Amino acid sequence: MANGQWYPADWPDLIRALADGTLTPVTPKRAATVMLLKDTDTGPAVHMLRRRASMAFAGGAYAYPGGGVDPRDDDRHVRWAGPTRAWWADRLGVDETAAQAIVCAAVRETYEEAGVLLAGPTPDSVVGDTTGEDWEADRAAVVARETSFAEFLDRRGLVLRSDLLGAWTRWITPEFEPRRYDTWFFVAALPEGQRTRNTSTEADRTVWIRPQDAAVGYDKGELLMMPPTIATLRQLSAYGTAADALAAAPGRDLTAVLAEAHIEDGEIVLTWPGHDEFTKHIPTGGAPA
Repeated sequence: MANGQWYPADWPDLIRALADGTLTPVTPKRAATVMLLKDTDTGPAVHMLRRRASMAFAGGAYAYPGGGVDPRDDDRHVRWAGPTRAWWADRLGVDETAAQAIVCAAVRETYEEAGVLLAGPTPDSVVGDTTGEDWEADRAAVVARETSFAEFLDRRGLVLRSDLLGAWTRWITPEFEPRRYDTWFFVAALPEGQRTRNTSTEADRTVWIRPQDAAVGYDKGELLMMPPTIATLRQLSAYGTAADALAAAPGRDLTAVLAEAHIEDGEIVLTWPGHDEFTKHIPTGGAPA
């Protein structure tokens, strides 16, 4: 492999099955992931985790904290600060119920997998250290789905700070993948007084790394990543501070990126619109080039 692009061995067979009509695409699940940034002397660093090699989806790949939407976040009232649900619905291209669930997923997954909570007792404050035993008990209950995120916020008397998030991009897992996600990527800055830790059961390593350095590791084939991850790292490399990246988020295009595959000159051509570096040419019976 010339670089660290995640490429499952069964993709060619799945693509052919989709092309000949023997594979029916599954409906993607809504999901959210957060590129958590903090400033350093040499520019912003992003928090990444390495998925355990045993994971069925993207095992061994570096990613950001994130995961699927909890259906309980769709309709339960959540104490909310920042742009309205209607604003988020327009920004994300969904209805207000889905917008609340997606934003809740972004905040909840960041708390579950990194121990960082984008919420506060008032609309203009953020909680401080969340590493105490009582916080950990609450986090574990949310992870186990013993309590919903909305219930957790209510019991703590906390307001979800949607204004601390910036919607960055949206990627949908290719139609031929058996596990599909419609994922909104957000950017956020590490709140003052909080610190990350590896709280994810799906990760065996976490790291703060400059986007430029992570991209170099990918280019050398040292860091395995899915296309959305390396694409967003390259985009983040343009910003000198976390605040700069957050300021740029409202102007970002959220048109969903969905891979396309077609047969050309006896080979499968796999492309991601707008991202030529991920194009793969798959000869019949051969490895991707």
